[in-house]
Amino acid sequence: MSSSDEEQLLLLLALKNRRKKRKWVHEINTTREQLGEYHRLCIELLSHEDRFFKYFRMSRECFEELHNLIKPNIEKCLTNWRKPIETKEKLAICLRYLATGDSHQTIAFSFRVGRSTVSKIVKDVCHEIWNVLQPTYLPKPTTQTWIDSVEGFSELWGFPNCLGSIDGKHIKLKCPQNSGTSYFCYKNFFSIVLLAVVDPYYKFMVVDIGSYGRHSDSGIFENSAFYREYVNDKIILSPKPLPGTDVPVPHVFVGDEGFALQTYMMRPYPKAGMIHDVRKKKFNARLSRARRVVENAFGILAMKWRVFLKAIETDVETAECIVKAACCLHNFVMMKNNGEYPAIENEEQAQPIRALLDTALTNRRSNNAALEIRELFTAYFNR
Repeated sequence: MSSSDEEQLLLLLALKNRRKKRKWVHEINTTREQLGEYHRLCIELLSHEDRFFKYFRMSRECFEELHNLIKPNIEKCLTNWRKPIETKEKLAICLRYLATGDSHQTIAFSFRVGRSTVSKIVKDVCHEIWNVLQPTYLPKPTTQTWIDSVEGFSELWGFPNCLGSIDGKHIKLKCPQNSGTSYFCYKNFFSIVLLAVVDPYYKFMVVDIGSYGRHSDSGIFENSAFYREYVNDKIILSPKPLPGTDVPVPHVFVGDEGFALQTYMMRPYPKAGMIHDVRKKKFNARLSRARRVVENAFGILAMKWRVFLKAIETDVETAECIVKAACCLHNFVMMKNNGEYPAIENEEQAQPIRALLDTALTNRRSNNAALEIRELFTAYFNR
């Protein structure tokens, strides 16, 4: 074979093996403004409030207000290269992802944008939702916040001196890279934990997001910034007597068996040894009535934002942004609807989920002061 033949053969092989040049925008996505879901379906939804709510999980007024709040932070400048995606379309993509939990690729096909574009939009918009809504709709609790919560738990749930209902929810993740077993929880999947204190109206007062799934609720709580600032050797509200009594009793949180009994934390009596003890059963029933508020809040959160019904297929940092944004959106929609969550029709309902239904019991020994306080509540509920 001559040298010229070899050169031609090498040239043919090079042309054959050369990768096809990637396009800046796929030809399917060039018709986004004509055939994309936002520019067709979403425009039609503006004339149908009920369908708009089902699609975005909020009313049109809430959507417009939220858009106006985050618009300055997600808007991009027009360049000579291409026209940026509208800010309303970015918000629509993010809310639709949160509402359905569909993959980024599925959302990308629907809205006729790139998969990486959807990924970046979800992360950026969720980050800005938290930055904009958190100071107003999930602010740092004040003394008045705790007073209002105590009054609400007493009036609605029959549990006086209750500061809030506390529990943790495992947010299922796709296995994070190089994480070992840090995120692997007792439910046999990878997760981060959303630890929340909820008021009597199903709104989040305090959230701690991002702890390893392998950690216990009690451990996460005692290592949280909230615990260091409000609970550790501090008094949120001064003790006061229970209604109809004279002995001052501390204000407490209510939790399940995953939390240790403390002077600031009430948990149920152990089931073993109380089969015939009516007093303890009545206390457990009253505590359960108040404690289930946080489980109901988690259920509302997951039914509204169905991204929590399956594993979140993002990195841990983005998953934390998603959870923080959803908690703010939960309070935002609740407050805009005067504390009422409009019902979602039955065909969209999934089985209700409980936060940590099978949580492991803590074996920590309770101190005498905590036992005495629980006895005071037990005596009050058995009057």
